[in-house]
Order: sequence, then C-alpha cells, then structure tokens
Amino acid sequence: MPLDRRWIESHIPHQGTMCLLDEVLDWDAISARCRASSHRDAENPLRAFGRLGAASGIEYAAQTMAVHGAVMASASGTRAPRGFLASLRSVRMNVERLDDLPDDLITQVRRIAGDESTAMYEFTVSASQRELVNGRATIAFNTGSAR
Repeated sequence: MPLDRRWIESHIPHQGTMCLLDEVLDWDAISARCRASSHRDAENPLRAFGRLGAASGIEYAAQTMAVHGAVMASASGTRAPRGFLASLRSVRMNVERLDDLPDDLITQVRRIAGDESTAMYEFTVSASQRELVNGRATIAFNTGSAR
C-alpha cells in the first residue's frame, strides 16, 4: 500500500486542507521523510495576509512527526496516540516565507529521545536541497492517564 495522502489522512488527525503532506518518501525506526506541495496552494489554511510565513514549516514538520508515529504504530499493528506540540527549541528560519518556493517541500524528522508519554525530534524542512527551517520539537502524547 503506498503511503500517499490518502494513507496519511487516515492515520493522522489532520484532515482536508489541514493535511499538508502529499506522501511519505521513506521511514525507519527513528526517522521519516515526507513531500508536500500544499505550500503553493492559495487556499492553504496556514496562509495569513496573502502569504505563508516560514514559521508554518513547523506545522509541516509536526505532521511528519505524526506520520512517523503512525507508520511505527502501523508496523506493530497498533494505532499511534494523539500527540501535541509541547515545546520548540533552537528553531532557525532561513527564509521569510514558503509560498513563493516553486519546488516541493521535503520534511525530515529524526526521533532523538522519548518514551510512552513524550518524544523529542530534530526536524528540517527543505526545498531544492536548501534548508528552510530546522529545530527540535517535543511532542506530548495523550495517553489517557490522568494524574
């Protein structure tokens, strides 16, 4: 089964135009890489004031983190818990906007730490082998347990 937009929408919480990714290019136990073309869409839900700012690259990366969790869960016959962006660190934006880039975005994430309640990822968003946005993110999972 191809890991295309249909697969992505059926495995992560983002639906319709809020699902920003087109396909999963590759993945393994600690990383995932996806392709997106939605940054050029005039109807992109993240656009503001007629443009898509570089900070939107964080959402592209976060959805790739969700995809990584989903492919890992699918491989083990389970469903990934819903995650929430808890923190960002060392984020660097090398462009002002994404919507004026003619090439597809490539998002890459690498899980560097985590357990059943959190995961920390390094991420990069690039186009034409040019790094646009990078940083680290911590994801907190809704595991259903109350404290």
